[in-house]
Amino acid sequence: MTWLLVALGAAVGAPLRYLTDRAVQARSDSLFPFGTFVVNAAGSLVLGAVAGASVSSGTYALLGTGLCGALTTYSTFSYETLRLTERGRGFLAAANVAASVLVGLGSVFLGAELARAWAH
Repeated sequence: MTWLLVALGAAVGAPLRYLTDRAVQARSDSLFPFGTFVVNAAGSLVLGAVAGASVSSGTYALLGTGLCGALTTYSTFSYETLRLTERGRGFLAAANVAASVLVGLGSVFLGAELARAWAH
């Protein structure tokens, strides 16, 4: 039954990632992949909140594994970084890596702390 919760979460996360990415990129004329950056930061924040809230295993499967797993995208982040490098945009590629890691980690920690504070 857990697999069904994962699938349901993913069924929401994947289209949410696509729609958010497109909406964010449509507002930017930069080569920087802001759409992927935003969904990865948001997904990290949500995952941190889910983990920090100490939810049931079913809720974690639905939101953590399913929703956040489909919302965030390491493969697209990697590909977009490669594309920036191939286009001679090494600074943007390095900025994407550094900012994505720092903001992702910061977001997951922030989400966990917010959930813990909310619980008390």
